[in-house]
Amino acid sequence: MQTRTLGKTGYQVSEIGLGCWQLGGDFGPLAGETAETILAAAADKQITFWDTADVYGGGLSEMRIGSFQRKPAGLHVATKVGRAPSLYPDRYSKQGVRESLLNSAARLGVETIDLAQLHCVPPEVLRDGDIFTWLDDLQSEGLIRHYGASVETIEEAFLCLQQPQLASLQIIFNLFRQDAAERLLCAAQEKDVGIIVRLPLASGLLSGKFNRDTRFAASDHRHFNRDGAAFSVGETFGGIPFEQGVELTEGLRDLLPKNVDMAPLALRWILDHEAVSTVIAGASSPAQIDSNVGAASLPPLDPALHDRLACYYIDRVKPHIRGEI
Repeated sequence: MQTRTLGKTGYQVSEIGLGCWQLGGDFGPLAGETAETILAAAADKQITFWDTADVYGGGLSEMRIGSFQRKPAGLHVATKVGRAPSLYPDRYSKQGVRESLLNSAARLGVETIDLAQLHCVPPEVLRDGDIFTWLDDLQSEGLIRHYGASVETIEEAFLCLQQPQLASLQIIFNLFRQDAAERLLCAAQEKDVGIIVRLPLASGLLSGKFNRDTRFAASDHRHFNRDGAAFSVGETFGGIPFEQGVELTEGLRDLLPKNVDMAPLALRWILDHEAVSTVIAGASSPAQIDSNVGAASLPPLDPALHDRLACYYIDRVKPHIRGEI
């Protein structure tokens, strides 16, 4: 597995990372044995960046990572803070953030957290800026080595980039959400801020495996949040209505090479942007780990194909995105 530098952390992280929300069972519990096999497959494939959060399964994801005994050499585990009911949406305090991170460290089995990320906190909290001062202090105290932010919009990303100690930004970036390529990626590079990409397959749309008849479990956000009823609509299918997303995915097939599955090509498209440090892809089985990792070994996409995909996004996809980009 090839590695890239994660901004000013200096960490060398695998190009394909592991999103660990599913280990918490928020949208359908994974049995402990299944979670163990996913982590083992990630370790075997030398995936050295794992992303979790304190609210994934009420800390279960962090605990499963902490208790896993076969961690790969050079592993960096990032967690997130700021969406627990004790803080979100308007109860933020330095002591509250410290307590949340102390609890995360205990569950992860570490004294110092590699990377703590603000977890889609409200934009007014980012504008106020106090929360970044608290993170500076917690970094000085040794509770966290570095900090970053996971954001929902490009505007929020630019707010975070004003902070000199910010080490990373976690953003939505995929073939159905390309806007970050216009200005944000270059701005992050200039400030030595690593880009962590989430939702690389637009909640599975870009796997090419869904059709209009696909149904999701009631506990799956692709069912209960498809119209933004529970949290930001952009976090589910990139804000695109599901049926429209299926149609757009079918249209995308005509632009892509025919001899490679759509999902690895979608991941390869992201990796072709040099500002991206790592792509965190979820997995519910070892087979999905294999597919995700395979994207890193694909050759870069042809520049002409990149141009066609950009035009397809602007002309066909972007008009259907709901919510702020």
